[in-house]
Amino acid sequence: MTSVINVNLPEQSYEIAIPSVSYANAPSSLDQLGQHMANLNLGKKVLLVSNPTIFKHYGERAITSLTSAGFEVASCSLPPGERYKTLNSIQKLYDIALENRLERSSTMVALGGGVIGDMTGFAAATWLRGINVVQVPTSLLAMVDSAIGGKTGVNHPHGKNLIGAFHQPRLVLIDPEVLKTLPMREFRAGMAEVIKYGVIWDAELFAQLEASKRLDQLRYVKPDLITYILMRSCQAKADVVSKDEKEGGLRAILNYGHTIGHAVESLTGYRLVNHGEAVAIGMVAGGQIAVDLGMWQKEDTERQNALIQKTGLPTQLPSGVDIEAIIEALQLDKKVKAGKVRFVLPTEIGVVTVTDEVPSDIIRQVLQGMQTI
Repeated sequence: MTSVINVNLPEQSYEIAIPSVSYANAPSSLDQLGQHMANLNLGKKVLLVSNPTIFKHYGERAITSLTSAGFEVASCSLPPGERYKTLNSIQKLYDIALENRLERSSTMVALGGGVIGDMTGFAAATWLRGINVVQVPTSLLAMVDSAIGGKTGVNHPHGKNLIGAFHQPRLVLIDPEVLKTLPMREFRAGMAEVIKYGVIWDAELFAQLEASKRLDQLRYVKPDLITYILMRSCQAKADVVSKDEKEGGLRAILNYGHTIGHAVESLTGYRLVNHGEAVAIGMVAGGQIAVDLGMWQKEDTERQNALIQKTGLPTQLPSGVDIEAIIEALQLDKKVKAGKVRFVLPTEIGVVTVTDEVPSDIIRQVLQGMQTI
């Protein structure tokens, strides 16, 4: 049984297809990729983009599904990791697109986590001024967040995702079975985004996560809870994106934890902490800032931090990260407006607000309290 969540947009709505994990005899979503795409009446030429590890596990299955549905498939493998999310990698995609004569009706398929999804989406947005992209996320983080909503891009040496475009996918196809090969650290990284949805939008999701004994490894999370996590998180993202496609207002709340998190990622060269770990650090900081400003109850930030710790995610800054460098890096954040850094801050579990009235001394004080002893 496959559930469908609709992302309703003025120009190009699309579906997020999620099968139930506990539905034993259902065919794998990955094996249904070709048929799903054929139903969209896309052009016959497809460029499948992945990384070597993901391709080894799932690449041939995806290609078999696509060719069986009548598509002509070329493939491109890019190195894994945030530090390779650069224009150099995009150039490689362009070269293969040119070699295989991809047309405006053609499709790039992103088979991978957030890095592959962001790069493939950006390449599709800019090749021939925009061709189709289909997202097939293989990490929990990509499933619940980055594959949905059309944000694409690459990093600049001085900041994360400074180069990019909005380019909505034609389809997001989620196969929860692929989580079985996801490294434990990457599973925990995805849980950071799930917790984020609980804090900003969905108090019931937050409560369900609190009720679970362990969230740090997939094997301790029951299949029905995985299905619930995927459904509620994807629905939250779809709801927000449907109301504000290009972050004119409401969509900014999805950046909870990301303002300081992106700065930490950038300052550590995208090597020391991954995206989910950085978001967790950013949520701890954001929660404490909200408490210090009198916007949030101390008990709620303690609940948030306890949940973050339950997933095995960090709640302190990495050692050696300079606080003044973080404050300076915040000025390069994409959400800066008129020189003021905008923060997403919680007011209760399930409700947040956006403000640019956060004094630097409060930020500094909170970060100092998060330094590793």
